[in-house]
Amino acid sequence: MKAYFGRRYMLSASHRLHVDAMSDEENRAAYGKCNNPHGHGHNYTIEVLVGGAVDPETGMVMNLTDLDAVVQTKVVERFDHMNLNHDPMFLNQVPTTENLCKEVFRIVSGELPAGMLEYVRVEETENNFFECYAA
Repeated sequence: MKAYFGRRYMLSASHRLHVDAMSDEENRAAYGKCNNPHGHGHNYTIEVLVGGAVDPETGMVMNLTDLDAVVQTKVVERFDHMNLNHDPMFLNQVPTTENLCKEVFRIVSGELPAGMLEYVRVEETENNFFECYAA
């Protein structure tokens, strides 16, 4: 039987959605107010779900301290109170929340045992959320 354990993390970051190869009009049409030259910020909630067998000794799928160590050091400390446009990860891709979600999934999955990460969900606003699942 497989069991699941989920945890939420919060961070605040800003970004500007803009593609240099597109005209100002194309950028405004694609990104609307999110193309503001000064950027804008969000209080993101990042949800991480891991799954696996329950360890018979500890009774846990994964120790929450171990998960916290990964997410706090590799994700929260990296992106909290940052402009995502300035992170090397987004030099060649637009820092949309879809791309942020995808990259958080990639980062976290690379730090956990293979196949343990089930999904990452990033809530950008009370109405907008983005999810990436294991293939």
